[in-house]
Amino acid sequence: MNLEFFITKRIAFSNNQTFSSFIIKIAIVAVALSMTVMVITTSMVNGFQKEISRKTFDFLGHLHIKSFDSNRSYEDINPIDIRQNFYPHLDTIEGIRNIQPFANKPGIIKITNDFEGIILKGIDSSFNWNNFKPYLIDGRPIVFADSVKSNEVIVSQITAKRLHLGLGDRILIYFIQEKVRQRKLEIVGIYKTGLEEYDEKFALFDIRHVQKLNGWNEHQIGGFEVFIDDVNDLDRLSELVYYDVIGENLYSQSAKQVNPNLFEWLKLHDMNERVILALMIIVAIINMITALLILILERTNMIGIMKAMGAGNWSIRKIFLYNAGFIIGVGLLVGNALGLLICYAQLKFEFIKLPESSYYLSVAPIDISFPHIIILNILTLVVCLFVLVIPSYLVSTIDPIKAIRFK
Repeated sequence: MNLEFFITKRIAFSNNQTFSSFIIKIAIVAVALSMTVMVITTSMVNGFQKEISRKTFDFLGHLHIKSFDSNRSYEDINPIDIRQNFYPHLDTIEGIRNIQPFANKPGIIKITNDFEGIILKGIDSSFNWNNFKPYLIDGRPIVFADSVKSNEVIVSQITAKRLHLGLGDRILIYFIQEKVRQRKLEIVGIYKTGLEEYDEKFALFDIRHVQKLNGWNEHQIGGFEVFIDDVNDLDRLSELVYYDVIGENLYSQSAKQVNPNLFEWLKLHDMNERVILALMIIVAIINMITALLILILERTNMIGIMKAMGAGNWSIRKIFLYNAGFIIGVGLLVGNALGLLICYAQLKFEFIKLPESSYYLSVAPIDISFPHIIILNILTLVVCLFVLVIPSYLVSTIDPIKAIRFK
């Protein structure tokens, strides 16, 4: 058996109630708490970014294809022809799940004593309700007839509350153009994404209303929304669609380009995560250095005896580094268990609440990524042990004769 490892086990599992044993327990607790915070932090940040991104992509699509002359606003002025060589077969490209036409038209909802501006998003029967249904909190999807325009509309919960509207209510929507026009629509659904930027602005209705109001023919639309299978392929598929699929008169951009402010805000959470993780690793390192120094000082007599018997400095240092590794290992094991327990409890009971108006979510989301957690554990172990090599040099400065006499 390795001598250093044997001595390490004797020290680590000693039942003697010494001051160093108390410090070692504190060090284990500190490492465990640091690891717990790191597991919760990385799981929560991953969950937050994943949920906000998912909501945005579900509502906007991953890619937009519009006229190259588009004014990049919410109103679609320059139409494109739906009869494109890639529609409706774009989903035959690997990684692309669905493509659907849309057209936006701003309007004003007018009721007896109140009114509110709104963006009417025109959709047709090809609209993929599977992406939208998780946010449809009341009512049903719009029913499209083949021969006539549907006079049904889906509004957000925010709009419904502000204007005191409910299912079955009929509303007048005015459209300001050369001649003011109006449409009378029936509310058949109420949705809520939690993204106020969209909930405050958008309602869904039949795209044929937009075509009629704008004087377009039945083949003219505002653009296409494209949904993909894996968000990690977004940049690759965005370039593929732009350069190899659409023509020179069309323009394509990803949802990140459509709403850059939101995704820049999400990136800021990466910085917050790095700061928290760095602070927790520093806390663990400081506690481990303190514990190692106290352990060396309390074992001065042992160090002197071993040196007198011919043991080298590196051999003795390894004993204390093995002890440090044992402390870190136990701390990481306990910290991972506690962190994952809290994460799973949050997934089940949702006891950590958030103000939805500020964070777009009502509860703290959790996305446990075991590869990230494994990397975090390895990084913490390696960094701590590497830093502890320096204070272990204290062993080299201990004189055997003085150490044996040390009490």
